[in-house]
Amino acid sequence: MELRTAALRALCEPDLRTQVAAVQSLWASRDHDTIETPRVLQTPAVALPGRPAKPLLKPPHQVPSRSVHTAQGLAGLVHSICHIEFNAIHLALDAIWRFEGLPVAYYQDWLKVAYEESTHFVLLSQLLQDMGHAYGDFDAHDGLWQMCEKTAHDVVARMALVPRTLEARGLDATPLIQAKLCLSDSVHAKALQPVLDIILRDEVGHVAIGNHWYRWLCEQQQLDPLEYYPLLVERYAAPRLKPPFNNEARLQAGFTSQEIDWLLAQRLT
Repeated sequence: MELRTAALRALCEPDLRTQVAAVQSLWASRDHDTIETPRVLQTPAVALPGRPAKPLLKPPHQVPSRSVHTAQGLAGLVHSICHIEFNAIHLALDAIWRFEGLPVAYYQDWLKVAYEESTHFVLLSQLLQDMGHAYGDFDAHDGLWQMCEKTAHDVVARMALVPRTLEARGLDATPLIQAKLCLSDSVHAKALQPVLDIILRDEVGHVAIGNHWYRWLCEQQQLDPLEYYPLLVERYAAPRLKPPFNNEARLQAGFTSQEIDWLLAQRLT
C-alpha cells in the first residue's frame, strides 16, 4: 500500500489497539511500501485523529498535575505521559499524509517516529495495567493536536512548532520527572525510570528529525531558520517555553547554542 494512504488510514482508526498495530505493521513492511509524493489525498470526512471514547479531553488548565508520592498520583502521571506518546503517534502520521511532494527520506523519518512513539505507548500502557489502570482512566488535554491543526496548511510551521517546540519540551521535562521519581520508594516509580530513559533517548532523535526538516525547508524557501522561528511562534501563539532547559539533550537533537540562548532570553522579556 502507498505509505501516505496507509498513514491516513491508521490516523483515522478509532480503536487504539488497531491503530498501534497498524503503525507497527507499517514499520515492519517499510521496505515494501511505495511513496507517491505527488498524490493529493482528500481530507477524510471523519474527525481526526481517530481516538477511543476515553480519556475525556479537557482544557490544559483543568487537568491536575500529578504527584509521584501517592499511588493514584503516580498512576495519573504515567497516564499523562502515555497520552503524550499516543498523541505523538498521531502527529507523526499526520506529518506523513498531510504534506505532499517532499523527499522520500522525510516520509521515512516520520514513519520511524510513529513506530517508536507506538513502542513508548505500549510500554506505558503495560505499566498502567500493572498499576491497576488503563489508558483512558484519567482526564487529559489536547494541546499537541491543537497545534497540529493550526499548522495543517504550513509544513514549515509544523516542523518548527510541533517537534522542535512542543515535543522538545519532553527533553527538558523528563530529567525533572526522573529526579522526583528517585524520591519515591514505589515499585512502579522504579519501573517507570527505564521507560523514561528509552523515551528520552528516542525523543532526542525525533526532535533532531524536526530540526533537520525545518532547516531543510527554510533553505528551500530562502528563510533564515533563526530569524523565522520567533515569527512563527508569534503567528501561531505557540506556548512560551520555560527553563530549565536540557541543554545537552537539545544540542544532541540539533539545536544550536544560538537557539538555546534565544530561549533563555525569553524569560527576561
